[in-house]
Amino acid sequence: MKLLITEKPSVAMEFSKVLKISATRKNGFLEGNEWIITWCVGHLVTMSYPEKYDEKLKFWNLSTLPFLPKEYKYEVIPAVEKQFEIVKSLLTREDVEEIYIATDSGREGEYIYRLVDEMAGVEKDKKRRRVWIDSQTEEEILKGINEAKDWNDYNSLSNSAYLRAKEDYLIGINFSRLLSIIFGKRAAKELEEDKISISVGRVMTCVLGMVVSREREIKNFIKTKYYKVIGNFGKETDSFKAEWKVTENSRFYNDVKLYNDNGFKKEEDAKEFINALKDKEAIVQEIKKSKQKENAPLLFNLAEIQNECTKNFKIKPDETLEIIQELYEKKLVTYPRTDARVLSTAIAKEIGKNLNGLFKNFKDEEIHLFIEKMVNEKYDTNLTKTKYVNDSKITDHYAIIPTGQGFENYEKLSPLHKDIYKIIVKRFIAIFYPPAEYSKVSLNIEIDKELFTASGKVCLKNGFLEVLKNKTMENAEENNSLEILANLKKGQKVDVINFETKDSETSPPSRYNSGSIILAMENAGKLIEDESLREQIKGAGIGTSATRGEIIKKLERIKYININTKTQIITPTLKGEVIYDIIYKSIPDMLNPDLTASWEKGLDMVAKKEIGPEVFMEKLEKYIKSKIDKLVIKY
Repeated sequence: MKLLITEKPSVAMEFSKVLKISATRKNGFLEGNEWIITWCVGHLVTMSYPEKYDEKLKFWNLSTLPFLPKEYKYEVIPAVEKQFEIVKSLLTREDVEEIYIATDSGREGEYIYRLVDEMAGVEKDKKRRRVWIDSQTEEEILKGINEAKDWNDYNSLSNSAYLRAKEDYLIGINFSRLLSIIFGKRAAKELEEDKISISVGRVMTCVLGMVVSREREIKNFIKTKYYKVIGNFGKETDSFKAEWKVTENSRFYNDVKLYNDNGFKKEEDAKEFINALKDKEAIVQEIKKSKQKENAPLLFNLAEIQNECTKNFKIKPDETLEIIQELYEKKLVTYPRTDARVLSTAIAKEIGKNLNGLFKNFKDEEIHLFIEKMVNEKYDTNLTKTKYVNDSKITDHYAIIPTGQGFENYEKLSPLHKDIYKIIVKRFIAIFYPPAEYSKVSLNIEIDKELFTASGKVCLKNGFLEVLKNKTMENAEENNSLEILANLKKGQKVDVINFETKDSETSPPSRYNSGSIILAMENAGKLIEDESLREQIKGAGIGTSATRGEIIKKLERIKYININTKTQIITPTLKGEVIYDIIYKSIPDMLNPDLTASWEKGLDMVAKKEIGPEVFMEKLEKYIKSKIDKLVIKY
């Protein structure tokens, strides 16, 4: 017999349909003539608390730190013990000759099964094969089973998973106990509570640091007024505006009167400057005309779709993941827990299947018209040499895209599920559309060696914007002045209608919301709104695509942060700020995104076999010891 194990009962049902197991569902498993299918219910096994190693460790005491066990203990989670026993009995059945591991295709899914296998005591020589799939479609499931590899091919991923759990466990236990013992009473007094424990986490503490730092930056921000000088040029009925900017030839170059290169500190200085320009000749010094093209954005990974859903629907990242996971299990989209925003070469060659499936079976008039236009206009669907295909930017899975299947489940979805599915479909279709095209004119006007600049931009062809419709067009003023600017020539004199001052004000940074914090975590704390810039950031982020939403949820649950239900804006609580201050004074590098990202990078290096697990573990234990030694001596 062959035994197949999935992560959830619903996924097991899909596998049973594909494998055509007609047997009725038994107590925790399905059995046919050739196959047995069973399931976990998420994690069945977890790491034991310190007191399971030694009863004395139940009490928090500095003398018991650091806690660094040589061998780690695990135990079955009591709430799911019944299902574990069922899975164990099947894994160890004599007639089971091969085990097919079909838990989620990623680090966490690997960890879920490996713990069960270890706890169940499965014979070492029993054949185990790993099923690795990108979607729940019949074709992909069959392919995954037929091409299942020996589970030892995934040992490095398993090592990374075990290390991630140990790292979180050791940092959480050691530093939470350490800081609670040393600073707990002080924190409780400040918060007017009887007792308090301080929770520290590898990723969680770093995210708390990002939120508190941003909040304090906003609160300490002092708005500064400055004054720009604007010139109105041309005729009363046919005019355009240009803004003054300091250059090396300007009389104000490096002048203390300036706030920045295009504004004065005082309004009277700006007005005095305007008076000096009166009756001076204005000449077009330079004019540039260009055509610009803008391609559709890259596809969604989990962080991007979570941010998009927070903006559009004001929902939390973990809610978005839950919805996309359901779309995945209903065969509508590919695997959600991915960091990639591109496709693999292999899937790009077969992308026509996804498009055909959408065109033939998705009964949505808007989407149907978009694809129909693609067909009628003969848009190129060969993505091979585009930015949307890049094997080097894919680790476990490619970007989230519609499968073109599963529409028998679509009508049963909630309106929110449907909306999110359509966002994924539109982002996918947009990459086949031509780029948006713009006409742009920029010019420099010189008045008595002072420079005024103006520009205009208009969209000539919508291209992919027709699908996404989420790009704001240039404002009417810019569009109206484009023709005026385009008709000017270098060396031409232009009439000066008047000059005016424009009040400007510096603004503080924006607070994170539950979507933008996910992007900031993905990019090691660098909150970059511009998509093209985000894509250039290399290296590991904070946490993983699968865990970031849960981290935010936990911070809210332990009352370190508040999330506004209407806006999803994140602010720290008083408790969160008190904890932040304690960590800042004691283990400040725990708040550093770069350090947290470097640990994640280390785990990635283990998964890629670039370093051995023992190297990672040695560095981790050394780090924990050094921090505890320094604090114990200090306090």
